[in-house]
Amino acid sequence: MATRTHAREAVVTLLYAYEIGNKDIRKFAVSILEQRKIKNAQLDFALNLFDGVITNLKIINEEIISVLKSWDYSRIGVIDRCIIELGVYEIIFSKLDIAIIINEALEISKILGSDNTARFVNGILDAISKNYPRDNTSDNKGKD
Repeated sequence: MATRTHAREAVVTLLYAYEIGNKDIRKFAVSILEQRKIKNAQLDFALNLFDGVITNLKIINEEIISVLKSWDYSRIGVIDRCIIELGVYEIIFSKLDIAIIINEALEISKILGSDNTARFVNGILDAISKNYPRDNTSDNKGKD
């Protein structure tokens, strides 16, 4: 059975296909996810993440650009950008604990990224998360 980490990893690959020009990837998303053994609740979770990122891409990328100090957005590798976009989407639009979001992004970075991806992703997500603090007194930690 696929975990949410597996679902997120698959979402990053769908985002990658979208980013490199396959704008119709959503038509094939269900079959792609099912081939990766992502089914039922995890399938719904993955599709919601993918659709959420694509729908909010402008907002997400504005957030990313806002924290880049001496780095040009266009220089971010596509897979790194997809991992970051997913993390930023979850930071902005979910109630999941920030530490979980960043940890999930780092785990995916280690699988799909280069040697420096995890450090780069961590820096960007950490900077963005400061703009979206969570109330630690409520039940917002979520289950992952």
